[in-house]
Amino acid sequence: MRVATGYTVIFLFVAIFIVVFLHVIDEAKSIRPFPAVLAEEIDVTDVELMNISYMYDTNGDLISEIAGEEKRKYLPHGEIPIMFKHAFLATEDRHFYEHQGLDMSSVVRAFVTNVQSQSIEQGASTITQQLARNLFLDHSQSYNRKLKEVLYAYQMEQEYSKEDILELYLNTIYFGNGVYGIETASEFYFDKPSQELAVNEIAFLTGIPANPTFYNPLTNFENTKQRQEWVLEKMTEYESISEEKKDSAIAAEVVLQVKDRVDQYPSYVTYIEYELKELIAETEGFTKRLTNAEGEERIEIERELQGRTMEWLRSGLKIETNLQPSIQDQVNHALSSHLGAREAEGTAVVVDHQNHNIVAVSGGKNYKKYDFHRGFQAYRQPGSAIKPLLSFAPYIEEHGASINSLVNGGRFCAQGYCPRNFGGASYGHVSLNHAFTHSINTAALRLAERTGLETAFSYLEPFSFSKVTEDDYSYPSVLGGLNQGVTPLELTRAYTTFSNNGIYTPPRGIHKVTDYDGNILLEWPHKETKMWSTETNEKMRVLLQNVIKEGTGRNASYGSHLAGGKTGTTNSYHDLWFVGYNEAYTTGVWIGKDQPGSIQPLSSEGTHLAVWRSIMSQIQ
Repeated sequence: MRVATGYTVIFLFVAIFIVVFLHVIDEAKSIRPFPAVLAEEIDVTDVELMNISYMYDTNGDLISEIAGEEKRKYLPHGEIPIMFKHAFLATEDRHFYEHQGLDMSSVVRAFVTNVQSQSIEQGASTITQQLARNLFLDHSQSYNRKLKEVLYAYQMEQEYSKEDILELYLNTIYFGNGVYGIETASEFYFDKPSQELAVNEIAFLTGIPANPTFYNPLTNFENTKQRQEWVLEKMTEYESISEEKKDSAIAAEVVLQVKDRVDQYPSYVTYIEYELKELIAETEGFTKRLTNAEGEERIEIERELQGRTMEWLRSGLKIETNLQPSIQDQVNHALSSHLGAREAEGTAVVVDHQNHNIVAVSGGKNYKKYDFHRGFQAYRQPGSAIKPLLSFAPYIEEHGASINSLVNGGRFCAQGYCPRNFGGASYGHVSLNHAFTHSINTAALRLAERTGLETAFSYLEPFSFSKVTEDDYSYPSVLGGLNQGVTPLELTRAYTTFSNNGIYTPPRGIHKVTDYDGNILLEWPHKETKMWSTETNEKMRVLLQNVIKEGTGRNASYGSHLAGGKTGTTNSYHDLWFVGYNEAYTTGVWIGKDQPGSIQPLSSEGTHLAVWRSIMSQIQ
C-alpha cells in the first residue's frame, strides 16, 4: 500500500509539473512520456565509489596516495561527525527524516520560482535526489533528468535506511579540486580528519558543494566565507547551534592548511604497483590463465587483469610495504654520485634476505614516476653474473665436487661455439675456486657440459626468470648470453638463496594489503624451494667471498669478511653487473645504456663495484 501510494503521489506531481512547463519551455518537445520513464528498470543497489588507496613504508609512514579521478576516503556512518550531518540537513534538506525522497513543500516553492522565470532557476532536490543524481544520473538541467531523479530517489528510499542514504551522500558530494566526501575535504583543505574540525570549519566546507567553482576556497575564499556565514545561520534556524555559537564561529578565523598529495619514493612506489598486479594475478587465478595463453587471448587476459587491479585500487586499500627509506635514500645517492652526468644509466636492488623483503629498488639515477623502470623492466644479458646459478652451483650439487676440484680451463668448442676467456688468456687445469674467482669462461662451460644443459637450466626454473625459455638452453647462455636476459630484480632475488642455506624464498615488496579498518585482503603466501644442499651452499659462499677478497670483485671490498658476490660483464662492455651479499642484505647493481652501447670507461673504473660498495658499507 505504501509503495502504491508513493507512486501515485509522484505520478500526480510529475503530471502537473510537465503540463505547466509544456507551455513555457521549448524543451518540452524532447520530453519523454511518463509511462516510458516509469517502465525503465531502476536498480539502486549497484553502488561503487572510488576511494583513495594508501601506501606505507616499513615504519608505517605514508609514502604515496593513489587516487583516480575522484579523491575520496570513505567514512562510515558511525564515524561521521554529528555537526556535519546537522550542517547539511539544515542547508540541503530539513525534512530529510520525514519524506520518502521527495519534499513537496520544497517542490511547490521551486515550482513558483521556475514558472516566474520560465526556466529551471531553483532545484527542490532532497538529499536523496541529489544522491541519486550523483550516483546514477548526469547533472543536465532537463525535465527528463528531473523525472528520473524523482523515481531513483523514491526507489532508494525503499532500499536504504535514512542513515545509509546520509552516509552515502556525505561521501559522494563534490568539494572541488578533485575532492569527494567530507573526510577527504577535511584532510585536503585543513590537513586533519573531520572529527577534529571546529564548527566554523565544518560550516566553511559545507558551503562548497553548492557551487564548487564559485565557492572554491583556493580561488574565491571570500565567496566561501560568505557562504559559510549563510550555512551557520541555517544551522541556527535548525537549532543545531545557538546564536552565541553562530556568532563565535563567524568571528573565528578560517585558516586553510592545504595538504599536498603524498607521493614519495617514485622508484619504489612504481614497483609496488607492479607487484600489486602480480599479487592480484596470483590470488585470482590470472597467473595460471596466462601461462599457456598466446596472441589475442593473452592480450585480453592482461587487459582484464589491469581492470581488476584498478578496481582493487579504487576500492580503497592500505598497502603496507617493506620499504626502508634510509636504504632507498642510500641507493639513490650512490647511483647519483657515481654516475652523475655520465652517459650511462644504472639501478640497484636491495633485499633483506633474512626476512625476504625487498627494502629498496631503483628505477634509474634520476627516475620519475611511471617512467621506464630499469629495476624490474630492463631485461639485460647478465654476463658472468649468471655463472653461480647456472654453472657452478648445479655442478657442485650434482657431482659433490669440492672447491679445489680441477676443471680444464683450456680452449672450448661445442656446437660451433668457441668463446675466449677475458683478454684471450688460456689456462690448463685449474681449481673450481680459481676458475670462479677469476671468472674463467671455458671452465664454466665445461662444468655446464658435464652437468648437462637441460639439468643445469632446471636449476633456474624456481627463480621464475620471466624471459628465460627453452630457446636459451645453449652454451652461450652459460656465460650470460641469454636471448632476452633477466632483470636486476630477478637476478638479485635469486642470489638471496646463497644467504638462506640453499633455500629460495621469493622476496617481496608488499607486506600485506588491508582495507581501511586493517582487515587483511591480500597477502603473499609463503613459498620456499630447496635449490641445493647446505653443503653446496657453503662451498658457493666461499667462492663468492673469494671474488671480493682476491678476484674480479676486489674493488667491492669494504671490510666485511662475510661479504661475497659475483661480477658480470657482457660483450663490448654493454652491461656491468655486481650482485652480492653481506650479513643482512643482498644487493644487485647494474650499469649500462638503455640502448645497448659500450661503457668501457666505467668498467675500467669499476663503477659498478663502487656503487655496490657505497650502498653495502652504509647498510650492514
